[in-house]
Amino acid sequence: MNIKSKLTLAIGILVAMIVLLVVLSVVNLQILTATEPDSPAAGPGLQRALLWIYVVGAACICIGIGMWLRLPASIDNPIKELTNAIQEIANHNYEKRLELNSSEEFSEVSKNFNRMAKRLEDYHASTLSDMMASKKYMETIINSINEPIIGLNNDMEILFINDEALNVINLKREEVIKHSAQDISLRNDLLRRLIRELVEIPGEPVKDKEKEKKEPLKIYADNKESFFQVKYMSISQPGKDGVTMEKKGHVIMLKNITEFKELDSAKTTFISTISHELKTPISAIMMSLQLLEDQRIGALNEEQEDLANSIKENSERLLNITGELLNMTQVESGKLQLKPKITKPIELIEYAIKANRVQAEKFNIQIEVEYPDDKISRLFADSEKIAWVLTNLLSNAIRYSPENGRVIIGARQTDDGFIEMFVRDFGKGIDPRYHKSIFDHYFRVPGTKVQGSGLGLSISRDFVEAHNGTLTVDSKLGEGSTFVMRLKA
Repeated sequence: MNIKSKLTLAIGILVAMIVLLVVLSVVNLQILTATEPDSPAAGPGLQRALLWIYVVGAACICIGIGMWLRLPASIDNPIKELTNAIQEIANHNYEKRLELNSSEEFSEVSKNFNRMAKRLEDYHASTLSDMMASKKYMETIINSINEPIIGLNNDMEILFINDEALNVINLKREEVIKHSAQDISLRNDLLRRLIRELVEIPGEPVKDKEKEKKEPLKIYADNKESFFQVKYMSISQPGKDGVTMEKKGHVIMLKNITEFKELDSAKTTFISTISHELKTPISAIMMSLQLLEDQRIGALNEEQEDLANSIKENSERLLNITGELLNMTQVESGKLQLKPKITKPIELIEYAIKANRVQAEKFNIQIEVEYPDDKISRLFADSEKIAWVLTNLLSNAIRYSPENGRVIIGARQTDDGFIEMFVRDFGKGIDPRYHKSIFDHYFRVPGTKVQGSGLGLSISRDFVEAHNGTLTVDSKLGEGSTFVMRLKA
């Protein structure tokens, strides 16, 4: 029976009972009216009429209460079951089924619901199967990569990791997948070093973190010492609007550079050996030139003097190059030793000016000094290394300045307790594209005609950074360049 029929039947029964009660009351009233009040049958008739009215009225009330209790429940209970079943489907419980047979309508709803649930279950099973197949395929690809790879979400949970990475960090897959990398790093020093770039560590200076990022990571793996270059990549995908990119996580990749590191070490050793070997014959050449120039042996004619001067200039240039190479090999091999002592900045500036006086006079360059009238703090640094840096910067400024030009060298103290020594020229300047590259080994700005090895600025930066300082450049084409060395006072 459908709901409409149930409602019609219930209303019909209630109407019939009310009509019966009214008819019974009217009939008994007519009977009592027709009977004489003093008649002996009047009393029993009245009692009998009231009894029938009470019985029929009570029956109507009981039937009404019964219908009031059962009829709404017969509609409400299936609706509750349907609501709960829909909630189960929303919670991905696609095995839920309905058995509603209380009415034709609910029976039809139950059949349609079960048909929908069955289709959802089949679709979910096929989708899950495809997802699992895709997941296994991706895991196979990741594990086939020879470089260690670690993937993390925004909450720093490890989503995937290949066998190479597990071997390097010495952990098992079940110990890391879906676990917090920060929690694991508390007991794993290597993982802590890897995620340091992605997690803010209170009290850690930014410059130290940048320095670590540039340096190769040394790891003992596969029974040997290996070197890895760490690369961090952010994973993003379109957001809900399909346009705005949302960050979803990070990928850490370690590139094995052990082979290149070994080659670089061999190159450094070779350059160091050659530089040491070259110094002896160059020194012998310089000594021979001094003997030739000695007037006591005999005067040289003009042509011989020109040849001697040419040999001297090239020998000095070769000696400077070998010196730069030796300094470079010290830095690269980690054998750079600092001998700090208390030094006045003005002494370093005066040393640099004295070392470049002949070159400045040759090109008629005027050297100006900017030094504060107030007292400036002293430096605790390796004066030989810092003087070398200033000498190199001033030499570059002179070489890249036009004839009859001027160069400014000076120092100043900042409010945050640093001393800045600077060298400024008014040459053609450096293209902003090369501001970072000029500090790389052997790099020379394209189109530069001035001779040089391309090592001076690189070694200067290494010397300054060894003192926990910085060396920067501010330059614009046509306006000259200013190199600033910043050291802690």
